[in-house]
Amino acid sequence: MSKSSIPKTADKVETSDSLRSHPTRSELLAMGKSLREKCPRQDHAHWTLPLKRPDPVQLILEANEGRMPHLIPIRHGRLLHSPFSYYRGTALNMAVDLAGTPNSGLQVQACGDCHLMNFGAFATPERRIIFDINDLDETLPAPWEWDVKRLAASIHIASRHNGFREDQARAAVLECVRSYRERMDEYSQMTILDVWYARIDVEDLIPSIVNEKARARAQKRLKSARERSVLEHEFPELAISEGLTPSIRENPPLIFHLREASHEIQMAHFHEAFAQYRDTLQEDRRLVLDRFKVLDIAVKVVGVGSVGTLCGIILLMAGDRDPLFLQVKQARRSVLEDHAGKSRHPNDGQRIVHGHRMMQSASDLFLGWAEGHQGAHFYVRQLRDMKVKPMVEVFTPIDMEQYAAWCGWTIAHCHARSGEPAKIVGYLGKSDRFDEAIADFAAAYADQTEQDYDLLLKAARDGKIEVFIEQE
Repeated sequence: MSKSSIPKTADKVETSDSLRSHPTRSELLAMGKSLREKCPRQDHAHWTLPLKRPDPVQLILEANEGRMPHLIPIRHGRLLHSPFSYYRGTALNMAVDLAGTPNSGLQVQACGDCHLMNFGAFATPERRIIFDINDLDETLPAPWEWDVKRLAASIHIASRHNGFREDQARAAVLECVRSYRERMDEYSQMTILDVWYARIDVEDLIPSIVNEKARARAQKRLKSARERSVLEHEFPELAISEGLTPSIRENPPLIFHLREASHEIQMAHFHEAFAQYRDTLQEDRRLVLDRFKVLDIAVKVVGVGSVGTLCGIILLMAGDRDPLFLQVKQARRSVLEDHAGKSRHPNDGQRIVHGHRMMQSASDLFLGWAEGHQGAHFYVRQLRDMKVKPMVEVFTPIDMEQYAAWCGWTIAHCHARSGEPAKIVGYLGKSDRFDEAIADFAAAYADQTEQDYDLLLKAARDGKIEVFIEQE
């Protein structure tokens, strides 16, 4: 090789610089650390009642707008079950409050309703059972701190609901935030693709459960979820197979068919929206869906925050012994929009589907969206696909700490997928200063939630809101 063909050192450096289009991890850490100057970590500890804070009961009434009127009393009844239930169903109220709290200025794809009951186990399309976030109706790009604060407060409130001491509630919150901070540090050292490939397998979590009874209970529930089939469990529970055509079993006021218009008109509108939904699926998934025939659709009341919105289930069959249930949920405007900016998606169902794909390590096979004939937005996914919800009400303090750590780990992974983990790590640092600040905030906001709950309870006693209490 001639000397003229050997690249000069300067040329090598120039080429290397031109290819480096992203800051180094050290530079990103420094960028994150610099954000403490405008938003010190200890500032997150403060929760003070704003002078012009909207009335919490009025915000609940505002959130009722557009819901089915006859279901609103059920929503109120579920909110009044306990301060913990109230908290779970008032994402709008906390979004208003969080908008006035300090944040570092770093955004991620946020959940928007990040409380501990919105995490759980479910099956991936490859039939692995993972632990992940599973409710993203309010998802939107927003400050990462908002998710952490809502999650932390939910842990403190749930701990009080279980009768734990204040120091035990605080310990669970600290465990959650410590887990978030340390796992974010791990993700900041991984390649982008490795972060995206990462999953939290339930079978890896269960052996780590300290409480022997809780570990046995988790193993039993996981086994039950694996053995549960649509044909042998969901179909007999949710459908009537007598006669020529199976249909969805009614259980008013929680499961019912709409009667306002003729069946033919309803089904015509439905099939038009269903065709739109089908087009949002990947081609291979459309081929799977096309092997099923839609037989029936009914309204199904779900959750606390979603009560009164137009949610339902669709019964499809590909043969006498081959059923499929899809869940349809109305997608409303995110509670974060007034504070974090308008969604870039024209359909709120699309916004939610995008959030699932950004935040979850694996999303549902039939996840898609559509628009109804009157302009309502919807998203669709499978109903109960090996889902295992946390039994928070039976948690001991050590169970709560361990579960809180899983939730902190999970939301760190969610945020690392869409944000810049090294910047967040630079801001958080290695000390527990941020952890302690969030624990202070969680305790203060738990007090605020109990006060707001009492205001709703008083409104019910004064007859200002209608309440329907469901039978246990």
